[in-house]
Amino acid sequence: MSRVQLITDSTCDLSAELLKEHNIDVLPLYVNFEEESFKDNVDMTTPQMYEKVKEMGIVPKTAAASPGDFETAFKKHLDEGKEIVYAGIGSKFSATLQNAMIAKQSLNSDAIHLVDSENLSSGSGLLMLKAAKYRDAGDDAKTIAKKMRTLTPKIRTQFVIDTLEYLHKGGRLKAISRLVGSMLRLKPIIKVVDGEMAIGKKARGKTETGIKLMIRDALKDAGNIDEDFFMITHSEADRHVDYIRERIQEEISHKNIVETQAGCVISSHCGPGTIGILYIVKE
Repeated sequence: MSRVQLITDSTCDLSAELLKEHNIDVLPLYVNFEEESFKDNVDMTTPQMYEKVKEMGIVPKTAAASPGDFETAFKKHLDEGKEIVYAGIGSKFSATLQNAMIAKQSLNSDAIHLVDSENLSSGSGLLMLKAAKYRDAGDDAKTIAKKMRTLTPKIRTQFVIDTLEYLHKGGRLKAISRLVGSMLRLKPIIKVVDGEMAIGKKARGKTETGIKLMIRDALKDAGNIDEDFFMITHSEADRHVDYIRERIQEEISHKNIVETQAGCVISSHCGPGTIGILYIVKE
């Protein structure tokens, strides 16, 4: 059995099955409705969160996993004689990585290796799945972390947003404010660029139009996409999954297309109907 324990956070948007299969531990972030606090995918699921949004008429605020959360998780595995590799939501999106650093300093351990994914959702999830492959091949924690850092610029993440309401109210993307009101029918494609969210192409009308633009953009990388995993991640947008899967299989012939559902934290910022494609490009 490997002495390396992989840890991520709930924003990785990997399924429970994938996490179990690859022996990846998860720390939940928090979703807060006024005075009530819920652990992402522990105390509250995404459908439950959307119901509460309807009930209360507000979009929840989110909070990072605390230094104490990390210290507890890290200490458990250190006490078992394991080295740790952690990567979760990127440092420009959340204080989560900063809190992991505080916990590492508190434990004063060189056996903890922290990696900034510079990404979110299953973009960071892809990084963890690659880390599991390196671990299973026998790499030690330091080597795994080094390899992960070389991959972060190669992760491609893009989402079609069905409603601008959540991004606008959450204040996560300042450029969205300029689009609200006069362009209600806009379906922007959100990308992760240099560790931050940015607006890519802007489709008008139906979400399907945005999806076609998103796929067309991904096809530019055809022939240069890592074969291990290709992710389709969404928040209550099941109806679009089969279309995207069929197009990707037709145009790119990827053999391992995986569907995952966005958790509460990611969904609270992008809203229902959001769907994205995420992959890693080769050298």
